[in-house]
Amino acid sequence: MKRPSFQFYPSDWLRDTALRSCSTGARGLWIDMICYMHEGNPYGYLKVGSKVILPENLSRMTGETLENVKTWLEELLEANVYDLDSDGAICSRRMIKDENLRNIRAEGGKLGGNPALKSKNKDNLKVKQKSTPSSSSSSSSSIIKTTPTPEGVSFDLWNDFLVYRKRLKAPVTDRIVNRLITEAAKAKMPLSEVIEIIMFKGWRSFEASWVTQAALKAQEMPLGSDKQIEEAYRVECGGDPAKARFGSYFEMKKFILDARDKKRAK
Repeated sequence: MKRPSFQFYPSDWLRDTALRSCSTGARGLWIDMICYMHEGNPYGYLKVGSKVILPENLSRMTGETLENVKTWLEELLEANVYDLDSDGAICSRRMIKDENLRNIRAEGGKLGGNPALKSKNKDNLKVKQKSTPSSSSSSSSSIIKTTPTPEGVSFDLWNDFLVYRKRLKAPVTDRIVNRLITEAAKAKMPLSEVIEIIMFKGWRSFEASWVTQAALKAQEMPLGSDKQIEEAYRVECGGDPAKARFGSYFEMKKFILDARDKKRAK
């Protein structure tokens, strides 16, 4: 069921240093985008299904000129107010995190409630379900109770992760835990941070290369205008645009994109 509203914290809005560094126009665009992302699918993304909402779409939706929208989006991106997913869609870290946490708590809440109802459910399970070691429910329950908390991970975080995995119908085995520990070491990140990222992103697993590629992407500069292409060539490729021998800005942009691909392939 679609929620008609979302929580808004005025103090967070007013004290967000990154957001306050942006112009009034950029902040106004961002609150509109938050509302669209609340209506979006998936939640927290500026897209509808597989269709990404582009600056041209935003311009029509907000009634602002395309030039203004692009300028404000660049401001917000430079201030690290939003992220871009693999499809290039804008997304809100806070909204995605809150949504994942809301779902985890909702799943965990199913274990509580009225004791009378809980006892009825147990009676129903005894009648309708055979008690066998191979049943999926008994296996899942066993895992949540017996999987030890890994070193460096708090009990609450680990419990949230177990509930999250149960919601995905993905049991946490020793092999899964060892794989996470290995990938966390490759990424040079604490296991607790890796677990938080998995739940925040809505992932089923984790690979160190995903974080590396995301970090490289975050360093990439926009290539929307000729001036931006020149600046990206100067910063990312270490070249002087005035001395470069390109036939057009298209060729310079292609050179930058090829250089990025080579970095990702390393």
